[in-house]
Amino acid sequence: QEAQVVVTVHRDLFGTGRLVKAVDLTLGSAACLPVAQNAAESTVTFVAGLHECGSTLQMTPDSLIYKTSLSYKPSSSGSLVIVRTNAAVVPIECHYPRKSNVSSNAVQPTWAPFRSTLSVEERLMFSLRLMNDDWSTERLSNGFQLGESLHLQADVASGGHVPLRLFVDDCVATLSPDRNSFPRYALINHSGCLMDGRSDDATSAFVSPRPRQETLQFVVDAFKFAGDNRNLIYITCHLKVSPTDQAPDPLNKACSFNKASSLWAPVEGTGDICSCCETGNCPLYG
Repeated sequence: QEAQVVVTVHRDLFGTGRLVKAVDLTLGSAACLPVAQNAAESTVTFVAGLHECGSTLQMTPDSLIYKTSLSYKPSSSGSLVIVRTNAAVVPIECHYPRKSNVSSNAVQPTWAPFRSTLSVEERLMFSLRLMNDDWSTERLSNGFQLGESLHLQADVASGGHVPLRLFVDDCVATLSPDRNSFPRYALINHSGCLMDGRSDDATSAFVSPRPRQETLQFVVDAFKFAGDNRNLIYITCHLKVSPTDQAPDPLNKACSFNKASSLWAPVEGTGDICSCCETGNCPLYG
């Protein structure tokens, strides 16, 4: 519903004809209890506000996704030695479109233009996600084998701003959440140069053309740190935007190395904006 979620659960949860106990069913990490039972239909009903019962919110460019779960934890069946059912967790998602039409008279925008908004950080929603190989959905697993490729997608939800173009200034891989820790490996550096693609054994590159201006996709070959057996790697990226009517420049660019031509090439803009990728004399953050 508009401000709450209603979950009706049949007590024949596993389809075996054995009815689970209503008291063994809870909603969300806060373990909210059902608000109603229907003995005739053997159902229980949960009602909770979208932000209640420990639900979480995920924001994508097109949707608001509220996530919660139905939990079944079987209580003792009278014997402390055996149980006859398994615990279960059923994920639940409610998707709300972020874009829709209104039927009232014309609405006058009240936001300030991008260039004059001081608190722009509060109005832009950045995200960096691992995607499946065809970019259609977010990847369910973050595990990779060497030889595979990571498909990374950066997005910005710009709300009421002027049209924006997203860039990835830098990305660094580390063995801890601290991006300044060592060892560290710069995947992207120099304000948008995908340095990993410069390696002889890598095919890493930005995807061109973009699917939309507020999205930037890039592929990185899987890797691990030499001489270290840990298999968990943190990738931290610095994302930024510029107005789409501003031409890409050495400070705002997305450049990949083309091994066939031995030249750097931008996703958009003229080739000269990538020349500093080779020299390393690119402007710092702006």
